[in-house]
Amino acid sequence: MAEEPGATVDAQALDEVVRFTSELIRIDTTNRGGGDCRERPAAEYAAERLADAGLEPTLLERTEGRTNVVARLEGTDPGADALLVHGHLDVVPAEAADWQVDPFSGEIRDGVVWGRGAVDMKNMDAMILAVVRAWARAGVRPRRDLVIAFTADEEASANDGSGFLADQHADLFDGCTEGISESGAFTFHAAPDLQLYPIAAGERGTGWLKLTAKGRAGHGSKVNRANAVSRLAEAVARIGAHEWPVRLTPTVRAALAELARLHGLHVDVSDPDFDVDALLGKLGRAAELVEPTVRGSANPTMLQAGYKVNVIPGEAVAYVDGRFLPGGEEEFRATLDELTGPDVAWEFDHREVALQAPVESPTYARMRAAVEEFAPEGRVVPYCMSGGTDAKQFSRLGITGYGFSPLRLPPGFDYQALFHGVDERVPVDALHFGVRVLERFLRTA
Repeated sequence: MAEEPGATVDAQALDEVVRFTSELIRIDTTNRGGGDCRERPAAEYAAERLADAGLEPTLLERTEGRTNVVARLEGTDPGADALLVHGHLDVVPAEAADWQVDPFSGEIRDGVVWGRGAVDMKNMDAMILAVVRAWARAGVRPRRDLVIAFTADEEASANDGSGFLADQHADLFDGCTEGISESGAFTFHAAPDLQLYPIAAGERGTGWLKLTAKGRAGHGSKVNRANAVSRLAEAVARIGAHEWPVRLTPTVRAALAELARLHGLHVDVSDPDFDVDALLGKLGRAAELVEPTVRGSANPTMLQAGYKVNVIPGEAVAYVDGRFLPGGEEEFRATLDELTGPDVAWEFDHREVALQAPVESPTYARMRAAVEEFAPEGRVVPYCMSGGTDAKQFSRLGITGYGFSPLRLPPGFDYQALFHGVDERVPVDALHFGVRVLERFLRTA
């Protein structure tokens, strides 16, 4: 007899995924940057629940209080490559006055779990814990070894988290060739009759830039042709106005081809004359999935200069959030050299690689199958993330990363807007769906 779908996800697992999400939200792991965060209480919480399931979690810190958890669950096939399953424990700040609820209450109201981290990404952390514990109760083991990692510092530099683990504890990830984490397999309502489930198979690279303009300090009432603020402002304006050229990666081409097919459009994305902007204009809401990743980008975000209105400073500084596509870093660098000009120097304040994962792999096919089993009405499509995740740091170990944290969401629920947004929340039903899909994928991966 065929196994009932989700048979190892029992009532306790459904209860635990909701409760764990709520309880993790209540542990305030706000990462304000510059080392201002303490993930240890959340790490201890996760480690305790892994230990209850018979695993032997290891707690690791580069900096006191910035704690990571790593555990290995042995699979049934000793010859299979291991799979990394990772989620971060830190969250971005939340201003309580802007929220309908206390952002660290973990309140469950009308079938929805509220709070900072509900989608980014304590929900996925809770799913992982619930699956492992359900397996322990049922005596189930996955085919592949699973390396489970809960990391610190993803919302800043990752130096205390995945970067530290990849650089200093690579042995814990022996045998891992692929990994899954956040931002994939969620419901995207592209049209009333079209529900997409995008699985991330790539990330743009991170290029956070510091721009420095030097000039001649002087009195604000005097003519000054070497004004550092003016030089910086001109460079920032050029960067902000720059139109980045289209550069289609294999993942984005695959996404465009599939979205065009689902919309009944006949296009050849490999044609040298293919007009991506024209196609995006015909895709409706679905264009939102790919539009940020057909080009690089550079958005000015911070300005620092001067200390008194009538004093021209000798230096002015700006910061820019830059993102480049796989294979596009050299073009990105050359473009910044041109846009900043001779009077403004730039450097990477933080840099991480762009990623690309194959969409024809057996692992991608198994993720697709797991989603389609529980959401047969959905259509799985690949996409490239506009931002980045811990997969960047783990790629140093040769681990190919996918975004796969499944959630079935109702119409009108703007999942992507809730990342770092106000009133972050996740439906209980979405968590139940997610733990079932994740369990099925991990067991068969």
